[in-house]
Amino acid sequence: MVQLPKSASAWLLVAAALMGTEAFAQPAPPARVIDLTGEWAARVHEDAIYRGAGGFLGDYEGMPINAASRQMAESWDASVLSQPERATQAHPAVYAMRGEGPNIRISEIRDPVNEQLIALRIVGVFGRADRTIWLDGRAHPSEYVEHTWDGFSTGTFHDGELTVTTTHMKMGVLQKVGIYASPYSVMTEHFFRHGLYLTMITVVDDPIYLEEPFVRSQTWVLDTNQNVGAALAWESVDELSDKQVGWVPHYPLGTTHTEAAEKYDIPFEATRGGAETTYPEYQLKIQKMRAEKAQK
Repeated sequence: MVQLPKSASAWLLVAAALMGTEAFAQPAPPARVIDLTGEWAARVHEDAIYRGAGGFLGDYEGMPINAASRQMAESWDASVLSQPERATQAHPAVYAMRGEGPNIRISEIRDPVNEQLIALRIVGVFGRADRTIWLDGRAHPSEYVEHTWDGFSTGTFHDGELTVTTTHMKMGVLQKVGIYASPYSVMTEHFFRHGLYLTMITVVDDPIYLEEPFVRSQTWVLDTNQNVGAALAWESVDELSDKQVGWVPHYPLGTTHTEAAEKYDIPFEATRGGAETTYPEYQLKIQKMRAEKAQK
């Protein structure tokens, strides 16, 4: 039998003792917190048309919607937003960080005694559905708790990014062509900072209206001269005074909208959306549909 030197034996005994006790366990290194505070000016580089007035009715390509979402969108009339009860309606969190910019201000909420970072506050979104992202490890509430426009958000820092999970959002717009997210949707956001630029990747999971998770991005640039001002009170006015009380703008079920296909000169089937249309290889199917149409 090979005898280990005394020094080696002693080392093995110490190593075994350390492995067998938690007293010497090394604590996990703290997550690297990135500074997201400041005034951030939006860069509308992606889907600018849809984030302004909106696209054409029936323009659903590139969105993983299902049949239920498509049926609702085809009956949607933008005039519904002129109803008094909707005139002051905010955007839900699934769209608040994307529509109409927005220019935002991010600030910290800290414990007044120990200065622990408790949450981040985001203001400047459409309708002032200001958001609070809790960072203190609290759990999400029961599924029966009230849903709000901003929802309930919790976040964690890791690997130089902030990951935020949001639940309890009201049903609201996902794209301004009648596509909505249900109250059962869950949103995951990834915030990255690259110097003066802030990038966010959003993933929306919706078991009611989406076939697959819906992914999109948003970018801001730090603007020290920007000042997101105080909110202005909205006034609800009757813009549909020529209609009878209770009238709801809509298109009859079964309506199809062909404006997008005609405008962009693509097959009508391609404008119908669905998970298939989100993948690059769908372009090959569009070419095939065009070729088949040309042969008729």
